[in-house]
Amino acid sequence: MAAEAPSWADQWGAGGIGALEEEENANAKKDGTGNKKTNAKAGFGKAKATAMVGAQKIKSGASAGIKWVKNQCQKKNSPK
Repeated sequence: MAAEAPSWADQWGAGGIGALEEEENANAKKDGTGNKKTNAKAGFGKAKATAMVGAQKIKSGASAGIKWVKNQCQKKNSPK
């Protein structure tokens, strides 16, 4: 049965399937570590911009909702 497929430990333990590929990828990552900070800063800038747009949408939606409620209350209270 072990000849048919690798065991769970072989697949997920240290030195399992793809262990050599991981070592090769680790060596390749060491060469380009200088780009991580630049990419992180760019990602943070994008996240900040997205958060600002979301906050503006929430603010405008809340403002429109408050105006709507205010108008509805004024319609009920106005004399006929």
